[in-house]
Amino acid sequence: MTDERLAKYREMRDFTRTAEPSGDGEVRATGDRFVVQRHRSRRRHYDLRLELDGVLVSWAVPKGPTLDPAARRMAVQVEDHPLEYADFEGTIPAGEYGGGDVIVWDRGTWDSVDEDPAAAIEAGTLHFDLHGEKLAGRFVLVRRGEKQWLLLHKKDEHAEPGWDPEDHPRSVKSGRTNEEVAVAPEAMWRSDLPPSEAEIPLGTNKSRAAAERWEPPTAGELAALDELGAKGRWRLAGRDLALTNLDKVLFPGRDGEAPVTKRDLIRYHALIGPVMLPYLADRPLNSHRFPNGVDQPGFWHKEVPSHAPGWLRRWRYEGAESGDTQWYLVPDSVPALAWLANYAALELHAWTSRAADVHHPTWALFDIDPGTRTTFDEVLVLARLHRTAMEHLGVEARPKVTGQRGIQIWVPVEPRYTYAETRSWVEKVSKAVGGIVPELVSWAWTKQDRRGLARLDYTQNVINKTLVAPYSARPRPGAPVSVPLEWDELDDPDLAPDRWTIRTVLDRIAAVGDPFSALLGVEQRLPPV
Repeated sequence: MTDERLAKYREMRDFTRTAEPSGDGEVRATGDRFVVQRHRSRRRHYDLRLELDGVLVSWAVPKGPTLDPAARRMAVQVEDHPLEYADFEGTIPAGEYGGGDVIVWDRGTWDSVDEDPAAAIEAGTLHFDLHGEKLAGRFVLVRRGEKQWLLLHKKDEHAEPGWDPEDHPRSVKSGRTNEEVAVAPEAMWRSDLPPSEAEIPLGTNKSRAAAERWEPPTAGELAALDELGAKGRWRLAGRDLALTNLDKVLFPGRDGEAPVTKRDLIRYHALIGPVMLPYLADRPLNSHRFPNGVDQPGFWHKEVPSHAPGWLRRWRYEGAESGDTQWYLVPDSVPALAWLANYAALELHAWTSRAADVHHPTWALFDIDPGTRTTFDEVLVLARLHRTAMEHLGVEARPKVTGQRGIQIWVPVEPRYTYAETRSWVEKVSKAVGGIVPELVSWAWTKQDRRGLARLDYTQNVINKTLVAPYSARPRPGAPVSVPLEWDELDDPDLAPDRWTIRTVLDRIAAVGDPFSALLGVEQRLPPV
């Protein structure tokens, strides 16, 4: 049935020339997505698309949707589009149907007010609510001809007289304008960076996270979280979250500070989201949950629970054996991180490969795992030796304190290597480093055989074996955080592996930024060792 509905769409396009999706791929339908794409072709217009019955039912709106209840927008119904089109942003070649540039101007979810939206469209009047990053509230589509419709916004709490879509020109996916896409279709623009640094090259193998920009919660959203009682519904970035046990203590305080509650963790996940999500989006997630707080044993959780909201992105691991986890959560939004905090997922561990290509990691990882006798000064000696090794090899990398006792080194790599290849490379470098200070390092497999010495653990470079994500909290008093560093910070006499907590790390980011951001989008080949 879907193929029949997409027949006209496919007939109108040459997929050997256009990057538009053909609709042949496997896409998980959520049933409630909408997207508005700003499209400059022969004439500029906006395309409104609503997910319905496995396709995107679509209308071209020349002047664009508006929140102005007095406006009457003409909308022309066009061919149904495949679900993959909701993420399409780029250029359509000249001479192809719709040739021009396209941005994801707005997106979110929609709810039909009519009991049967397909029947409502057939009858000529559709009432629906949009929950987007720009558009919100009650809309109505009314047919005025065979393909001609009117698009209206009702007078509700979201209505805004005089609201013009042209005053909001940037993509909600990449932050780019149509003009920027047209000039550099394989690049994104960071409006928060100086012009000389604003262009970030993208490639066909780049993660969506390299181009994504997520917005932090608004002051109003944070105030609404603070005003909730022990439980309640919180609306964040267009998503409704059912929050529970908000005043439950998850972390005891340290150094005389107050304990950290679930409300505190949810707030932190929402605020850190725009910085943390580039290391999580597109990647399956393993989480370490502590529903009774870190004073009680936690447990690892991988399978998406049946009660999880439908808007959370899921991914099925085709390589899973019977009895293993089948469906993983892929965090791709600030509300997804807030949901995880409410689920008491305190530690977040993303795969080092992306869901689209799970057998080729994009990170090679060094894990300096201290022994029972290892001091932090000795950990720093080992970390500095890794710094020297990376400089000698000409490899771009950065260190990260774990939030507990150790330090990790993260190396971005081109997704051309197998896990066996990255593990072998990391092992060779680790053995070279360990050979310089053999009195600090043990290569014994079990902890009891290491005599309290550190281990340089290269075995983390295996599919579905993960290290804690940048900016994730750790299950210790005060809620310490795993924090990326610049190399020269290894020489800071005040450095400690658990120096920053969820209450202080945001101040650090505001002051010095995110050191790992320099690694995003970097794809490098590993030199011989």
